[in-house]
Amino acid sequence: MCPPDHYGVDYVINPWMAGQCGKTDAALAMRQWEGLKDALSAYADITLVPAQPKLPDMVFTANAGIVLGNTVVVSRFRNVERQGEEPHFKEWFDSYGFDCADWAQEVPFEGAGDALWDRALPLLWIGSGFRSDQAAPALLEKIYGRRVVPMKLVDPRFYHLDTCLCPLPRGYLMYYPAAFAAESLAELESLVPADKRIAVEAEDAAHFACNAVDLDDRVFMNGASESLQNRLKSAGFNAILTPLTEFLKAGGTAKCLTLKLVEKE
Repeated sequence: MCPPDHYGVDYVINPWMAGQCGKTDAALAMRQWEGLKDALSAYADITLVPAQPKLPDMVFTANAGIVLGNTVVVSRFRNVERQGEEPHFKEWFDSYGFDCADWAQEVPFEGAGDALWDRALPLLWIGSGFRSDQAAPALLEKIYGRRVVPMKLVDPRFYHLDTCLCPLPRGYLMYYPAAFAAESLAELESLVPADKRIAVEAEDAAHFACNAVDLDDRVFMNGASESLQNRLKSAGFNAILTPLTEFLKAGGTAKCLTLKLVEKE
């Protein structure tokens, strides 16, 4: 995680940011971030990346890269506003002994914001259409030796895959169907059995219910309707709500604010 010392909406690179420039509450953002950190700390070790001035979105560490074993692919941001984050994240991964895989600078790829490990199938889901390049899936498949399934995103509000899809333990998958192109939705439904699919409604999707952090059978999320909480409970999951409304103004919540560093090969 990265503390929100320099967080704010200073530019617009996704629909959630529109009209929010200069309107974040720094004190509330810090309290909400600490609330998520405290909730996660009860079940996981948290390591911090130092925040950097003039990089307000660095707090969204899901976009730092993607990890499997000791190998990390450091992100190559499409938007120039975020490209300044890249050397700081690479330096951090280097300092912790990760092996940074070679990646072409001209191929945009936005880390675990767009690439999600499904530990049950196993495979890597990857979003395309807004941020990560269409060349990314083949490159990731070569680096990691895992099957990679591209998912075309069609709603600009759900510009990263982790805003509308969340692989869960025991083969379950939470997702917002309307965020995907028809052919991608069909691919998802062919791979995940109906009794393992948890499709969320528009209202829950708008609260970034799918932008969740799973730890064992706990699902940490910004918000969820009583109906969705009950559906998760029926599937054996405990929804833990930790409000992150200040970060939703920039288009991110729980999952965006975290990166899992322990992924077994």
